[in-house]
This record gives sequence, structure tokens and C-alpha cells, in this order.
Amino acid sequence: MLIHPQIDPIAIAIGPLAVRWYGLMYLAGFGAAFLLARSRIKRGQSANISYAVFDDLFFFSVLGVVLGGRLGYVLFYKPGYYASHPLEILSVWQGGMAFHGGFLGVLLAMVYIARKYRIHWLAIMDFIAPLVPPALAAGRIGNFINGELWGRTTEVAWGMVFRGAGALPRHPSQLYQFALEGVLLFVILWLYSAKPRPTGAVSAMFLIGYGVLRFAAEFFREPDDFLGLLAFNLSMGQWLSLPMILAGVAMLAWAGRKV
Repeated sequence: MLIHPQIDPIAIAIGPLAVRWYGLMYLAGFGAAFLLARSRIKRGQSANISYAVFDDLFFFSVLGVVLGGRLGYVLFYKPGYYASHPLEILSVWQGGMAFHGGFLGVLLAMVYIARKYRIHWLAIMDFIAPLVPPALAAGRIGNFINGELWGRTTEVAWGMVFRGAGALPRHPSQLYQFALEGVLLFVILWLYSAKPRPTGAVSAMFLIGYGVLRFAAEFFREPDDFLGLLAFNLSMGQWLSLPMILAGVAMLAWAGRKV
């Protein structure tokens, strides 16, 4: 049995100014995506996306992640609470981001960029799909540092006791998701996108890969206490992942016909 190290969530404090590890992990994730994207452009794997277009693309992608992620959490997970406490919607430093909301935010941003520069929006999504997993990995490390989103109780040797989660050891599910949605998904997408693929195929692989890996990881993650398990004993994360998997399969079949 292991004990969570209980790392101070504040990385740097200068007077009233506090920089949190969670924010630094977001910054690290965005930085990794930025560098990987410029590397892809340099190697000609950019679907005619220039450095100038990418700068615009990057700005709106970050905006989509932050706004979509926060609004997704508010609407998907705690709509009743935030309806009664609307000002707390702005308190992003308290945590509360949803990947599925961030994904929708990025999707809208890509549609805008596609229309502005007259580039097929699926080509843009194919370009950015391999850049997403490193950012997800950084976010899961942030969750682990904060000691939040822990797993279900377990008897495995690496089970970990988290502060605020009782005395029983739990799966360090944040690290599982780091390894699956972050490292493994990145390797799959980076290798898959290294060769020419039909438009939409890389995006489809992302939807399938993330959906399947997130669905699997949710079996080890403690459901949100304010939601619990939903129909068929599935969590909200699993229910939100199912449409991604189905859409990915349909997109992959569609892309295959375009060859």
C-alpha cells in the first residue's frame, strides 16, 4: 500500500499571487502541443497549414479548451449547483474541467479556422489530433498532484491512500489515464499519422482511441460523488465516451470510402 505524497497544489507563491501546479500542467500541455505542431509543419505533415495559420489555430484551440472544458463541466456534471452559484463558474482555479466539453470547444474553433482560411475542417482536425494526448497527459499529472479524481478502492499492491478519500487504498487512476490517454494514445496517433491517410482517418482514430481508453479507465476511477453510476452502472465519463467511439467508427468507414 502506498500513501499519496500530498504535494502542495501551489507551486509558487509571491505575496498574494499563487501559481498552482494544475495551471502549470495546462501550460506544459499547451507548450508540448505547440512544439509538436511546429515540428509537423516543418516536416510537411500539416495539410497546407502554414506557421501563420497555426498561430491563429493555436490561439483559438487554447480558447476552446479552456472555455469548452469549463462549460462542459458545468453543464455535464453539476448544472444544478452552478445554476444556484453562477459566479463560481468563473472560479477555474478551484478545478472542474471536462475533456468532452473541451473537445467540443476545439471542434467549434476548428470550424471557424476552416471557414476563415478555406481549409477542410477535417484536415485541420487530422493535423491537431496527435497533439492532444500530451496535453491530456499533463492534465492527469496535475490531477495526481492535486490528489483529486482518485480511483476506486482496491487491494492491488500499488493501491494508494489519498487524503480526503478515506483510509482504504485506491487505484491511482490519474496515472492510469496518464499512461492510456496520454502516452499510449500519443504513440498510436503519432505513428498512424506518420503515413498519408484519407482525410478524417486520423481524427477517427483519435475518437476511437480516446473513447475506448477513457471508457476502460473509468472502471478504475471513482465516480463523481454527486453523480454516482448512471444507467447500466456506467459513469458519466463512459456515457460521454460512447458517442465518440461510434462517431469514430463511422468516420473511419467514411474515410475508407474516399480512398
